Amino acid sequence: MNDYLVKALAYEGYVRAFAIKSTETVSEAQRRHYTWPVATAALGRTMTAAAMMGAMQKGEEKLTVKVEGGGPLGLILVDSNAKGEVRGYVSNPHVHFDLNEHGKLDVRKGVGTTGSLTIVKDLGLRDFFTGQVPIVSGELGEDFTYYFATSEQVPSSVGVGVLVNPDNTVKAAGGFILQLMPGADDAVITEIENRLKQIPPVSKLIEKGLTPEEILDEVLGKGNVKVLDRMPVSFKCTCSKARFGDAIVSLGASEIQDMIEQDGQAEANCHFCGQKYVFTKEELEELKKDAK
Repeated sequence: MNDYLVKALAYEGYVRAFAIKSTETVSEAQRRHYTWPVATAALGRTMTAAAMMGAMQKGEEKLTVKVEGGGPLGLILVDSNAKGEVRGYVSNPHVHFDLNEHGKLDVRKGVGTTGSLTIVKDLGLRDFFTGQVPIVSGELGEDFTYYFATSEQVPSSVGVGVLVNPDNTVKAAGGFILQLMPGADDAVITEIENRLKQIPPVSKLIEKGLTPEEILDEVLGKGNVKVLDRMPVSFKCTCSKARFGDAIVSLGASEIQDMIEQDGQAEANCHFCGQKYVFTKEELEELKKDAK
């Protein structure tokens, strides 16, 4: 089954909910960047959360998630939009450790706990909206939860998970976001809190074959959820040779001439998807004309 997410309401509209199956999307990132398990889990959790946050946007709006926790993974950078498209990379993809004390991938150690989580939203206006909070956990689900509560003042619960096979491939990935709407009473809050304490990790639910709809039933209780929309999710990069060509033109004619004289060609690699673009001497000559 292809990846997709659902948007829903629960408890008579007092809870807004999202759930996602992102296994194939995270797998694509793992293949493109050849990430090791801890890096796969950290990047995959970030992409999963970012995809759901992208689904909160409208039209051509998009957002960028930056995780800079001070750990050996370095920067995790993810872009997403309102169409279910997401892309991302991690600075140091070859990071892995022994399992932590709970027998799970040590994402906290990889991410670090001394930096920040930054969300930059491009809403089509002159200025971007930027929200930033300190990393409070390094496990990322708790960090996104803290972001919503602190930066957007929306009480939320974010669950994201990635299971990795022994051969480094992705076994399962998915997540959910629950958000309390104004007016939610204490009884609703207490019931959700109790259910969250009892459910297995979200990656286990995906591994069992639960759909995003069934994940929300598990989290919020069957019969309480009203699905509003379903959206396909996929890894999609917006890079192109033309865009890199524009970037080369912006360097100026003398810089392009240096490339021609020193290497006779130029190579450009996209951080997000790993695609390599080669510009021949003849192509550089044309770009140099544009630069003038």
